[in-house]
Amino acid sequence: MRRLVALYRSPAFSPNQHRRNDRAILDAVVDHLSGGGWRVVRATEPEIVQGRLPAGDLYLNMCQGPEASALLQQQLPADAVCINPPEAVLSCHRHRLVSLLQGSSIPFPATVVISTTGPEAAAPPVHLVTDNGYPVWLKRGDVHAQTAEDVVAVRVPELRQALSRFAGRGILRVALQAHVPGPVVKFYGVIGREFFHCYPAEAGDPPDTRCDEPLQELAERAAQALGLAVYGGDAVLTASGTPVLIDLNDWPSFAPVRASAAAAIARFASRRALSNRYSCSTP
Repeated sequence: MRRLVALYRSPAFSPNQHRRNDRAILDAVVDHLSGGGWRVVRATEPEIVQGRLPAGDLYLNMCQGPEASALLQQQLPADAVCINPPEAVLSCHRHRLVSLLQGSSIPFPATVVISTTGPEAAAPPVHLVTDNGYPVWLKRGDVHAQTAEDVVAVRVPELRQALSRFAGRGILRVALQAHVPGPVVKFYGVIGREFFHCYPAEAGDPPDTRCDEPLQELAERAAQALGLAVYGGDAVLTASGTPVLIDLNDWPSFAPVRASAAAAIARFASRRALSNRYSCSTP
């Protein structure tokens, strides 16, 4: 019998209500696949860090931390299928994400990654990202936001104090990003247009037709650039009609559309396991 290994995200990277929702989407995908004849083994991110990786033919990977991802790069069987590969997960860590997206043709705000201490913090290079009078965004520079304080809008005169607060919480680098005016849209997807859903980030914002084809095209291109199969993110719908990507992450919770997303991810994973694409060695 084919062996499926479901790798659950560490609570450290899945805070508050996300913990329940992240587990729920992976459980739902596993339920679909177990009904299709896969033998299921579950493991947690802390277990992976401890070197306890079960053998499998298909891995559903929600691990997000650098330690687990580095170990998975070394230990995953080369002939297994992994969704998402650890290389793609590491590409979503913000300091890498910024470099990868700025080196592409994907619309992305002006962003620099700086230290929260030393000369850069004493004289933040805000001129490199904005001169439009808007506040700038500070985002922790490693993994995704774990608390509300990890992504904040800051007025330029208050930037040094904000950097000091990040440093005080042990965050050594941040992304300093220009503000892009316009409504923010959240999206979820499975590569190859297997699944896509988007909705306004603010409940009071009206739906927008640009939440379809242009945004889906942007999201697909970004996911391909990072090597992601299951992804989510945020974009701004600008006045010109061009969506601008402001964040991308690996395997979100899909909470508003869990049932339909789980079915789509399971179909995708099953087909990839048969064709052996998106193997664990795929960047």
